[in-house]
Amino acid sequence: MIVELGAFALILALALSALQAVAATVGRLRRSPVLAGAAEGAALAAAIAVGVAFLVLIFAFAVSDFSVANVAANSHTDKPMLYKVAGAWGSHEGSLVLWCLVMTGFGAVLSRARGLPFGLKTSAVAVQGLLGVMFLAFAVFTSNPFARLDPAPLQGASLNPLLQDPALAFHPPLLYAGYVGFSVCFSLAVAALIEGRANAAFWPAWGRWVRPWALASWAFLTVGITLGAFWAYYELGWGGWWFWDPVENASFMPWLAGAALLHSAVVTERRGALAGWTTFLALLAFTFSMLGAFLVRSGVLTSVHAFAVDPQRGLMLLAILGVTAGLAFALFAWRAPQLKGGGLFAPVSREGALVLNNLFLTAACATVLLGTLYPLILEAAQGATISVGPPYFALTFVPLMAVALLILPAGPLLAWKRGDLKGVGQRLSVAFGLAVVAALAAWALVEPRHALSAAGLGLGAWLILGALSETADRVRLFRAPFAEVLRRAKGLPLGAWGTTLAHAGLGVFVLGAVVETGYRVEAARPLAVGESVQAGQWVVRLDEVKIVEGPNYLAEQGRLTIDTVDGAAPRQVTAERRFFPAGGQTTTEVGLDFRGLDDVYVVLGERGRTEAGAPAWSVRVWWNPWARLIFLGPAIMALGGALSLFDRRLRLAAGRKGAAS
Repeated sequence: MIVELGAFALILALALSALQAVAATVGRLRRSPVLAGAAEGAALAAAIAVGVAFLVLIFAFAVSDFSVANVAANSHTDKPMLYKVAGAWGSHEGSLVLWCLVMTGFGAVLSRARGLPFGLKTSAVAVQGLLGVMFLAFAVFTSNPFARLDPAPLQGASLNPLLQDPALAFHPPLLYAGYVGFSVCFSLAVAALIEGRANAAFWPAWGRWVRPWALASWAFLTVGITLGAFWAYYELGWGGWWFWDPVENASFMPWLAGAALLHSAVVTERRGALAGWTTFLALLAFTFSMLGAFLVRSGVLTSVHAFAVDPQRGLMLLAILGVTAGLAFALFAWRAPQLKGGGLFAPVSREGALVLNNLFLTAACATVLLGTLYPLILEAAQGATISVGPPYFALTFVPLMAVALLILPAGPLLAWKRGDLKGVGQRLSVAFGLAVVAALAAWALVEPRHALSAAGLGLGAWLILGALSETADRVRLFRAPFAEVLRRAKGLPLGAWGTTLAHAGLGVFVLGAVVETGYRVEAARPLAVGESVQAGQWVVRLDEVKIVEGPNYLAEQGRLTIDTVDGAAPRQVTAERRFFPAGGQTTTEVGLDFRGLDDVYVVLGERGRTEAGAPAWSVRVWWNPWARLIFLGPAIMALGGALSLFDRRLRLAAGRKGAAS
């Protein structure tokens, strides 16, 4: 009976979201605070109802209720409890409930936000309600997570073993918090367009209202993407962390659009400029989120990340994407002539630098979009199958981002309206000089053939040193007494510290990605017990292989010793090949030896035989230098975003109470 309660709660949430949309729309037309209040109450009730449905779904997975088709297809009694619970959002149906929970939850928070003008807030609540109606209707009518099986099977089919991992248990909720968080930016943008604001005084306040939502969504998405990259790194066993998989790109595109939105909203808030562009980016970020949902759930992609469902449900998602984005961008096209440009500024100014930043970010996003969709479009149009992989993105995306990152440290040091480029150059001269020295040292001393890698290392150092130079300039380090420096540091707003952390974290990531990619060493060969293989300075010896039994799998477990040619203390790791009887699948568990910033990465492959007939296992070894920085950098970036959210200027309730409605 409790499962039926979940189904009822989901239907109730659909009705409440419809009530929210209708009450808010009529309330706005009649300027009725009573109806607007009813819409706000419906938004909160819808979030509670979806929360109840989600808890019921988790309960069904926890108790292995195989009379529920979703549980039978994605769970098994032998699974550990963590993965039973994670199975609730590991399927298409369950992940859609999670999507709706985040959407209605953010809608409830939006409905409680203070300081927004009556018209803007009510229109935004109405749009958020309509979004909830579409996705809840999709869940109820085409992807019911509570559909029953009769007769119920004795056992389930189990979740994909690759998804039975701690990182993947927490990855979807964080990713969806970022994905769906952009829906509020979308709703606020549509609401502003509906209100038809033609006065420039409105847009600085609107930029201030949008920024915290964009910042929170971007920070959540940063953590979610990083967890997914880390999972791919240690779970898939191919030695890397990013492969430009279409599903990886599906989350990366809204991240890029969100980063552009954040920088553009700063200009709109401070100067009232770029109102049309900021609105466009707010629409675009959530459109990319919906496109990602379509790619992952439509069945047009074959990926370990994707939910391969039937094309009919994919067509429904495409319809939702088309209607939502189509109407929003049509409204934008209609209202665009009324969006005033705001304050004027010189090309050399902070506004100019942020515009340049946006141009490169959106161009880079366009290359990712083209590389992701072109194979699908070509296959649909001509039936031809092609693969667009890392070489394409290395030739298109990487140069665009390299130029964007090269000019990034200068932007925050430029003044608003008109900047002094010569003065900024002087303040960054030390940082630039140190970055050049780092690049030349890497080129001359480490590996002269890797000139591009050395340049990338210098770029990462430039980003870190540039971010630190900005903070040093703000507190007048080396130019004022220590007491004065300390006083200025304490007086810096949290948003300034957050920006420094985000830009420095980006530099840390660039250092890790460049060094790991450019200086990685790989070796592979079949090993019998007692034999060794060398990768760089690391010597890996296979000591033992045995059969071990896990909670729901059997595994060949190899114990390996990692030694160095310079005589450092040896360490041991284990690597496994796991077989899951419930699904008949085999997975790889990587052996990782963390050596400071470096990783020694070991994969145990299939068993064969030596020429003498002795058992031997294929062993692949990677030395991945500075791999830790790849995952530390985004964590620092997300921390910077979270710190900025606590800035009193970016609170969700910020805004002028007396703003016109």
